[in-house]
Amino acid sequence: MRFRRFLHNGSVTTEEMVCQAVTGTTARVAGRDIVVVQDTSELVLGGRRARGNGFGPVGKGGALGGLLLHAALALEAGSGALLGLANAKIWNRDQGSVKHRRSRATEDKESQRWIDTTVRVGERLASARSITCVSDRESDIYEHFTKRPSNVHLIVRACQDRLIAVEATEASALLFGFVDSLSEQGRFSVKIPAAPGRKARLAELAVRFTPVALRRPLHGARTLPANVTVTVVDVRETSPPADGSTPVHWRLLTTHEVNNVEAAGRIADLYRLRWSIEEYFRTLKTAGFDIEDADLSDPRAMMNLVAAASIAAVTVMQLVKGRDGADQRRLNDAFEPDDQRILEAIGDKLEGKTIRQKNPHPKGTLAFAAWVIARLGGWTAYYGKPGPKVMHLGLEAFQRIKFGVELGL
Repeated sequence: MRFRRFLHNGSVTTEEMVCQAVTGTTARVAGRDIVVVQDTSELVLGGRRARGNGFGPVGKGGALGGLLLHAALALEAGSGALLGLANAKIWNRDQGSVKHRRSRATEDKESQRWIDTTVRVGERLASARSITCVSDRESDIYEHFTKRPSNVHLIVRACQDRLIAVEATEASALLFGFVDSLSEQGRFSVKIPAAPGRKARLAELAVRFTPVALRRPLHGARTLPANVTVTVVDVRETSPPADGSTPVHWRLLTTHEVNNVEAAGRIADLYRLRWSIEEYFRTLKTAGFDIEDADLSDPRAMMNLVAAASIAAVTVMQLVKGRDGADQRRLNDAFEPDDQRILEAIGDKLEGKTIRQKNPHPKGTLAFAAWVIARLGGWTAYYGKPGPKVMHLGLEAFQRIKFGVELGL
């Protein structure tokens, strides 16, 4: 009941909740090379009833009602460790009619979210040693490159077959055909994780790379620079996968300098970290929170719930990834410093008499905290490994205990 009142409180905003979470991330990224992956997901909350309650259209055709979430996660570039939420925007789509996209400026489109997120990341996470923002094809927007902050690099999967300037002749050509005409410059292998309709596999990728000057679009971009120089890194699988899934083919546009095959491989490795945000959305929707099944008819309260769940889902993912202790990550990468004494006190109470019921991880590590949270979530320490649902339940229990401690109960 107390949490429901919180969600309906008029002074509670998604922006304030996200800002508080990002403040913690700011401290964790200081001095590190980080990658920020961003993407958008539709949250489908029903059909006619949801639309009648004021939820805007989502999905094809507009018959379904729901919200949209654009999230950005900060990861350590070398290890891929999840450091925290970098930004999040939740909105209820306007149900009115809009002008054709070519007659609207980018700032009047939902596409502006990619640019805004990149700018905010450059401001809020400026303490990082380096920042690379990674995003998929929907973010292939000319302004995304021309308006990026000076302390942020981009890796964007190309969607638009853009006009480019060919330096030798100053003529124009199309990006995709130009890249396809390049000779292969090397090969390397990467692990492709399992996904719906795809088995995990080791893929051999052929690589091509070259600087290109993207020409300004013909519509709605007269005030922008006439061209912008980036490097295109083209990687494609050399043979069809045995399971019949679609072969890898990524055309990546980056502001990083790429002079050799090793540097091109690094761009591909950084782009592959984007899969973390797909896992994040699965955690929110099906693997841990089932956010689309929430029974809240008030769009504003539902937006607050999505914000709270979006923040908690990051911690759940950190706990699941850190449960084995292989990378000896610090507890402070996911929890506040004062949480350690509470976790240690709870851990003492939860340990049993057998070896398997003893926490095997050093105090002060994320793995130690993951063991405690999993036990709070109902894990017996005997069977299997705790997943996101168990971690979610345990995290809720921990927050209740922490609230009691702070009240002095």
